Amino acid sequence: MTTNTGRTEGDSWDLASSVGATATMVAAARAVASQGPDALLDDPFAEPLVRAVGLDPFIRIVDGQLDFDDDPLLNRRTRAEQMTVRTRFFDDFFTGASAAGVRQAVILASGLDTRAYRLPWAAGTVVYEIDQPRVIEFKSTTLADLGATPTAERRTVAIDLREDWPAALREKGFDVEQPTAWSAEGLLPYLPPEAQDRLFDHITALSAPGSRLATEHMPDPNNFTEARMQQITDRWRRAGLDINAADLFYLGERSVVVDYLTNHGWQVTAHPARELYAHNGFEFPESELAAFGDLSYVAATLQ
Repeated sequence: MTTNTGRTEGDSWDLASSVGATATMVAAARAVASQGPDALLDDPFAEPLVRAVGLDPFIRIVDGQLDFDDDPLLNRRTRAEQMTVRTRFFDDFFTGASAAGVRQAVILASGLDTRAYRLPWAAGTVVYEIDQPRVIEFKSTTLADLGATPTAERRTVAIDLREDWPAALREKGFDVEQPTAWSAEGLLPYLPPEAQDRLFDHITALSAPGSRLATEHMPDPNNFTEARMQQITDRWRRAGLDINAADLFYLGERSVVVDYLTNHGWQVTAHPARELYAHNGFEFPESELAAFGDLSYVAATLQ
């Protein structure tokens, strides 16, 4: 049974509300990880984007004014390392695909993702960003005002993923005959189970052989329990963000990502979070991230 008490069919958001605020939260974590002489990331656009959204809790986090040192998940070190592991994985996925000759990329639910502006894309690469119209408009306008220039040809597709986004993508010039690098980063829990399957079905149908996909995988798709949602909500409210996590995530039975992709023609490699922490020179914080210890980042190639 799927449960969600706050989302409604056709609901929309900007970057200061509902699901959109979580995109700003992720950008705030990237901004923190990009600060200081020993910065773990190099995302020069994360901080100005967070400031432009204007949500006070996230601005105070970026400025170091909110002290969560006593919280195992909200303290700056844990958040910065966690976001660094995640960001580097998807960065490396795209740069690896580009180096292998893939010249078409699609960032699903792009939010405040800045890869079209900061990654060293190969000449001739087209990067498509898909998200809600208000999200696309805000980021495009803000980055233009900052004088930021994309490092690839950037094409935006302003549409809800619950609508016919494949048709909208093709209308923007997407070539189904070319291999594509797809990312679904931090997206799946915000989709109903059947929409997750439909998303992967669409990606598969649009992908030429040799296409690649990066996303996340939980062996137990029911890992996001009601108790876990309440813990997340309590932490968000401690930070001053009045959002109920249970209103954003869809709980209930859903397909296991690795199994579903494998059964649909993808060759899948799962990289456990613990492995990637070690790869990045970090010690996996068992006590802090025990609930996410089985999380893997997935890279798949269509045969």
